[in-house]
Order: sequence, then C-alpha cells, then structure tokens
Amino acid sequence: MPLISSIMGNFGKYHLWLCFIIFMSKFGVAFHQMAIIFLAPPVSFTCPNNNECCERPVYNMTTFSKTIVTEWNLICGRSWLKDLNQALFQFGVLSGSLLFGVASDRFGRRPALIVAVVMEIFLGIMTSFLPDFWSFTIVRMILGASVGGIMVVGFVIVMEYVGNIYRDIVSSLFHVPFTVGHIFLGYFGYLIRDYSYFQLGISVVNIFLFLYICILPESPRWLLVMNKTAQAAKLLENVARINNLSTENIQQQMELYQLKYVSEKGRKKGNIIDLFRNPNLRKNMIVMSFTWLVSSYCFYGVSHYISHLTGDIYVNVIASGSVCLLACVTVIPLMKMTRRRPLIVASNVLASISLLSIALMPEGRGSIIVGCVGIFFSFMVFVVAYLYCSEMFPTVVRNAAIGFSSMMARLGAMIAPFVVGFRPYGMWCAPVAFGIFPLIAAALCLLLPETKNCELLMTIEEGEAFGKRPDRSMGRNADVQMQEVT
Repeated sequence: MPLISSIMGNFGKYHLWLCFIIFMSKFGVAFHQMAIIFLAPPVSFTCPNNNECCERPVYNMTTFSKTIVTEWNLICGRSWLKDLNQALFQFGVLSGSLLFGVASDRFGRRPALIVAVVMEIFLGIMTSFLPDFWSFTIVRMILGASVGGIMVVGFVIVMEYVGNIYRDIVSSLFHVPFTVGHIFLGYFGYLIRDYSYFQLGISVVNIFLFLYICILPESPRWLLVMNKTAQAAKLLENVARINNLSTENIQQQMELYQLKYVSEKGRKKGNIIDLFRNPNLRKNMIVMSFTWLVSSYCFYGVSHYISHLTGDIYVNVIASGSVCLLACVTVIPLMKMTRRRPLIVASNVLASISLLSIALMPEGRGSIIVGCVGIFFSFMVFVVAYLYCSEMFPTVVRNAAIGFSSMMARLGAMIAPFVVGFRPYGMWCAPVAFGIFPLIAAALCLLLPETKNCELLMTIEEGEAFGKRPDRSMGRNADVQMQEVT
C-alpha cells in the first residue's frame, strides 16, 4: 500500500532499529535448527568379541564426551531413533510455522512473536535437563514449534515495515544472522563436547529476547486491515517522527483510506482456506509451497550429508555455514538486476546440477566442495522464496501463506535425514535423491507471476487478480479509451 510507505518512508532509522531487534532472533533459530549435527554426530564404538552390535558398547570419546547417541545407545537397531528425533523436531517447526502464522493473522504479529520467543527460551533450557530419550524428543518437538513461529512471524513484520525499494535487500539480509549462527554453531560444538551443556548453551544465549515484551511493535498494515485505524495512525506517527518525516494529517489519511478503499473492498478477514478457495491463489500457493519444500529438503539434507563426509566435522559445518552467508550476499545484487521468477528458476537448476554431480565423484574434498556449491544455490532459492512469497500474497493471508510454505519446508527437512541414510545402499543414492527435485521445482516456478517492484497486496481480491492476464476485449476497450483521451 503506497500510503503507508509514503508516511513512514521506505527505510529509515526506525526500520534499522526494527531490523536489528528482529534479526537477533534468527541466531537462536539457527542454533536449534542445526543442533542435531552436534547432538547426534557420527560416533564409532566397539563390542566384546568383535561383535557388530551389543548392549554395552565402548564408545570412542575422543571427539565428543557425550551425545544423545552415546547416552541412549542409538546404534544398530536403534540408530533410526536419532533421525526420528530430528524428524519430530522439524514436525514441530512445521506445526509452529502454520499455527503461529495463522495466529498472527488473527491476533497480531506482536503477540504471536512474543509467545514464540518465550517458548523457545524456556523449552530450550528445559530440554538440556531431560533424563530420557522420549521426553527429550517430545519437548524438543514443541521447541521446534516455537522456532517455526519465530521464523515466519519475524520475517512478515520486517517485510510489512520496509518499503518496496529496499525489500529485496532487507529480505536477503534477514537470513544473514541465520548463516552467522550456523557458523558459530561449529565453534559452540568445538568448545562444548557434552550434548546437555551444548543444548543449554545455545538456549541461554537467547534470554535477551525477553526484551521483546517491552520493545516489539505491531505491524501498521495488520492494524489497518483489522480496522484498528487509531492504533495504526499513532504507530505511524511515531515511525514518521523517528524517521524525520512529516506527521501531519496521518490520522485523517488513515480514516480516508478506510472509507475509500477498505470499505469498498470489504473488510474480509482472510484465513488459510482462502489460499485454496480461489483458483489463482491456489495455484500460486501449491507451486510456492513445493518450492519451499524442495529448497529445505536439499539445504538441510546436503548440510547433514556433508557433515558425514570425510574431514573434520567442525570445519565442514563452518564451511557450509560460510557458503550460506556468501549466498545471502550474492543474491542481493542478483535480485536488483533480475526478476524474481527467472532467478528462482535458475537457482533451482544450478542446485540440481551441483547435487547430481556429487553422485559421479568419489568421496573426498572434491565432493565436499561440490556439495557446498549445491548448498549455495539451495539456500539462494530459500532466500528468494521468502521474499517472493511475501510479495505474492495479500496482507490478510500473508502470514498464513508463509506459514503454510514454511510448514512444507519443514516436511522437506523431516524427510532429509532419512535420505542421508541411503548411503549404505550406494554412494550415489542420496545425491541423486536430492538432485532430482530442484529440476521439478524449476519447471513449476515458470507458472508463477512476477512480483518485482509491486506494492504489497492487501485484500483477497487483489491477490486473486494478481498475475492474471487481462481479457483481450478489456485490452481493446482500454486501447480505444486511450485513443479517445489522446
């Protein structure tokens, strides 16, 4: 909506402060999302009489003093339980992405994000003290729900404040704290070799996020769509004042907008069903959610795969995190120079080529490098998809759309650890299983509309009309009218 951007500016001091406080929450997201690498790393063991499996194995504690594998003997017939732990965590992220997305559309961005942050802190600390595998797994699954909520709601708040001129840059920078957190996780894992202290450490560092209760603002776009005109005007006056812009007649402008625009469209409160009730929105939602699923499936799967390859686990994790950071920086000029659709198609194709190439290479430094290239393009798809999705769907269902897409991404992340387990059946199996799907996603993305330089949509009607080709007769009538005017 141009009116809101004109009142508070595209990007000013207030936007910078908002981005800072929201970006800080992404470190905890990275820590918990990637923690499984150090909670359940590969570990060697020996059994009496050289048996392959036994009830009381002797573990090699050279690298890690205690992991969930050594603590609960997740080896041999129980080895699948460590993959189940991560799958259920991602199921929690899946559920949280959807539930918190829907809740923030209904109750507001601010309360939804605060609840998610408080849950993340308490549950993260609680998890480190749990005595058995099943309590650890179940509480960690609920922790995943809070992580999903932080990811979705935080991004939407930022996008609803920043003007479309800087939206592509800010959406890319939004992922930088995640990649930096990914890198820091390697150092955390190196310094803390006991899984319980490791879990406690990555949770305690987020305690400062309790400040959200005092300082986190609501989204003015959500307030306006929910007919909270007075609150929206007061918030916009504060933002304009901090950004050194005019604060005159903001209340009147908001009221005029409500009368002339929202009243005409009808103040219909959207929900997730609207994304599938309308054919154009349904098509966009299906393609976008599949794209998120594939990018997450490839990113988390290949990151996990690389950590199991030859070499130092800490170096491999830091390297893959650094590649993601490079992808965040690289995608900024690319989104400025190119449109969203060709960029996400090209990134998917290049990711596919890179991942399929691993199947043709022997394990070693070369396969790690090519795998990092695959991670680079998979993460680039992820970055573009976040922005693309926020621009494609209207305010009344934006969080629901991103929440549903993020839910599908978690489904991909749930499947990924089991695909990594294909290695015993052939070194080529996992790379091929990861490499095929980005090609399918690239083909489907050709069906999506272009959103670059478009103002954020507000209503279901705008979302349904967006990207549709105008009727030919309408085009002829428009041409006639233009000729008459000239």
